[in-house]
Amino acid sequence: MPKKHIPTVWKWLEEITYHKTPIEDITEDSWDNWNSYTVNRSISMKQEYVELSNYVQSIPYDQKKQIYQIYKEMLPKRKVFLKWIKSTQPSPNPQLVEYVASYYEVGQFTAKEYTKVLTNKEKKSILESMGVDEKEQKKLLK
Repeated sequence: MPKKHIPTVWKWLEEITYHKTPIEDITEDSWDNWNSYTVNRSISMKQEYVELSNYVQSIPYDQKKQIYQIYKEMLPKRKVFLKWIKSTQPSPNPQLVEYVASYYEVGQFTAKEYTKVLTNKEKKSILESMGVDEKEQKKLLK
């Protein structure tokens, strides 16, 4: 019997909750697609699996097969919808972040945080001092 290839982390979640393929029947390159953080986070989104997920998080992330085995054995065999919660905050314009980073001489991450607290008036002032024309400013401040 040929070994099963699991291409994405979402398919891994399906394996854990529904198919429950034995470890020895999964291809070695499938384990490159495993992401312990994403699996734990997804499993924890289901209220009744939170305690199990909390326990499994104490296992080092590089112990992929052990984590898979625990989830495979402990979760009931059924199709499950595992909600993924996304951020509701819109991401700032990458060009604006670059201008802010250059102006304050900070990294991209810090500049992104700055754009969240700066008012549009302050952002406009920064863009003007950087020599950005009016039309481009309006585009960046949308």
